[in-house]
Amino acid sequence: MKEVIIYTDGACSGNPGAGGWAAILMYGSKSLEISGGCNYTTNNKMELTAVIESLKRLKEPCIAHVYSDSAYVVNAFLQNWIDGWNKRGWRNVKNSELWHELIALTELHKVTFHKVKGHSDNEYNNRCDELARAEIAKISDSDN
Repeated sequence: MKEVIIYTDGACSGNPGAGGWAAILMYGSKSLEISGGCNYTTNNKMELTAVIESLKRLKEPCIAHVYSDSAYVVNAFLQNWIDGWNKRGWRNVKNSELWHELIALTELHKVTFHKVKGHSDNEYNNRCDELARAEIAKISDSDN
């Protein structure tokens, strides 16, 4: 099984507001940067979308190490929040449609989540932040 390193980030200008997401996928010496945005969204939706879109790019089942500065995303898996949400029938869980999509993708791949400190000295996290913010700028520019 191929092993892939993935860094993700989401950002929002206002919450809700214009949002952007980005990811860097690395396999061996190859890397791919992807990003996108949404006119009216939340930071958490963008964080989830970054992970979803990166996992959707994998062409076959992989071992994926996902690095994110989002406690919302990482802790849902590392602290078993998802089990609790399942037991409560997903009542009052925001972004449940995105969570279900992400969970389905984690069942296709062997995914390990890693928390990174945001806005620090991690070059890949910083690059994802830069790409996500560039998506917000594109949206803001198109509104003018």
